[in-house]
Amino acid sequence: MKKQALLSLTIIVLIIAVAGISSILIYNGLVKAEKSVDEAKAQIEAVYQRKLDLIPNLVEIVKGYAEHEQQTLVAVVEARSKAVGILEEINTEKSLNQKRITELTSSQSELADTLKSLFALVENYPDIKASTNYLGLQGQLEGTENRITVARQRYNSTIRYYDTKVATFPNNIIASLFGFEEKGDYFKAVEPTEKSLEIKF
Repeated sequence: MKKQALLSLTIIVLIIAVAGISSILIYNGLVKAEKSVDEAKAQIEAVYQRKLDLIPNLVEIVKGYAEHEQQTLVAVVEARSKAVGILEEINTEKSLNQKRITELTSSQSELADTLKSLFALVENYPDIKASTNYLGLQGQLEGTENRITVARQRYNSTIRYYDTKVATFPNNIIASLFGFEEKGDYFKAVEPTEKSLEIKF
């Protein structure tokens, strides 16, 4: 009788231990997945900031050759300023929601439109197109546009992975106990105005 009671107690202790260890592993997995989302968000911010940091150099080069083209230059500066403001707001928040993603995408599309006007203007100035500094910016801007695409894809992948972990059993039990919630806000396919920003000099 004592052996049976001891065996029952051992089984109960083992079940509790396995449940405890499983809960810890699930919790740690959720934390790691959430940290990956944070890292992907930071990468999005970094690549967009890199793009925004290149634009004043571009404006200065064009201004040096075509200072009388103020309207186009001012439009680029204003669109950049708006995009910087939105990026700074996003930087202070824990996660991206659909509203912020839309604002970011919209500000980048507006910036792309003004840059297209600037690039069209440059076509009239062969000296600008031949400038070493201008050509250097070409490579950097092209590379940054590619990085933005990769960062957006990676962000979407990490969100999908995290949301799947939060929603599946038995993770969903631990997630609800510790306040992990699905994020579910993705970058959509690049809008035509943003996609059409092809940097050709």
